[in-house]
Amino acid sequence: MKELLSKYKHGWVFSYFIVYIIWFFALERAVTTDYTPVKIWLDDYIPFNEWFVIPYYLWFLYIFATITYFFLTNKEDFYKCAAFLFIGMTICLIIYTIWPNGQNLRPDLSQIPRDNIFIRIVGKLYATDTSTNVCPSIHVFNSIGAHIAIHRSNALKKHKWIQKSSFILMILICLSTMFLKQHSAFDVITGIALSGVMYIFVYVIASNRIAHKEADKAYAQSTFSEN
Repeated sequence: MKELLSKYKHGWVFSYFIVYIIWFFALERAVTTDYTPVKIWLDDYIPFNEWFVIPYYLWFLYIFATITYFFLTNKEDFYKCAAFLFIGMTICLIIYTIWPNGQNLRPDLSQIPRDNIFIRIVGKLYATDTSTNVCPSIHVFNSIGAHIAIHRSNALKKHKWIQKSSFILMILICLSTMFLKQHSAFDVITGIALSGVMYIFVYVIASNRIAHKEADKAYAQSTFSEN
């Protein structure tokens, strides 16, 4: 047991979810009607399509599988993935807190001239998930973050089918947020922008610093050995 705890001691990172869940649901209760509606012209050209509920819900499995894989296989990749996701999610919560926002894009499902299982699933989604706290989209941000982690993984680079499948799923999830009218296209754009910023900080700046430290450490050790 001690060996197992020592091997996976980086699991302390998951304690973040306690803070996130409390904060997020507090906002869900606080932000109900008094919010800034988010919408841009592009939303008018995106039709509602209930089939996108499939990739929308696959998001949960996608994020869970990605985090779990790196947690169990590569501590360095896990820390990078967790830093990307958790810091970005915190930034989103700060934005929701300072700028309460939402969207009024959801259609009246009773007026849609068709009925199928996916329409009913969307109805349950609308009933349990509020239309507030949407910009930037955490769904979009996390999907991009998960794919970046998979794309940059040395262990997964040789598995082209995983790389391609991850990319396709990421795109479908991002599209699903708009086609289900869960998010405005602006939420998606800001989610993409935030992921770009986080990529620079986590995978460029932070990685370069670590590389420089390792190089300095190796140089110091070689100098010491020569002396």
